[in-house]
Amino acid sequence: QVQLVESGGGLVQAGGSLRLSCAASGRTFSSYDMAWFRQAPGKEREFVATIKWSGGRPYYAESVKGRFTISRDNAKNTVYLQMSSLQPEDTAVYYCAGSWASSRIMTTQNEYQIWGQGTQVTVSS
Repeated sequence: QVQLVESGGGLVQAGGSLRLSCAASGRTFSSYDMAWFRQAPGKEREFVATIKWSGGRPYYAESVKGRFTISRDNAKNTVYLQMSSLQPEDTAVYYCAGSWASSRIMTTQNEYQIWGQGTQVTVSS
């Protein structure tokens, strides 16, 4: 069973950048499609980005397209989320999630079986 640990969150000013990392334990990381979700205070968890097991077919929520980049390094068992041009509305707890590889682009929480504990991102205006 793969376990996920996020890191890299913090406080940043509007317009700034952060890179989140999600380190996975276990030998089967490269068999998982990976995603980032986020949850702002008082709101439901929402999809941010996903990437296939191979590193291909990145897909983004409209709200982050052009500002965020998802990538992965299977040799390091790590998936990344590079966030640029951050805005206060990006403030949230960011979660890494994994699912056995699928032919579908998966954007809903219930499609992912494995979750990290989350890392806080706060963007000040």
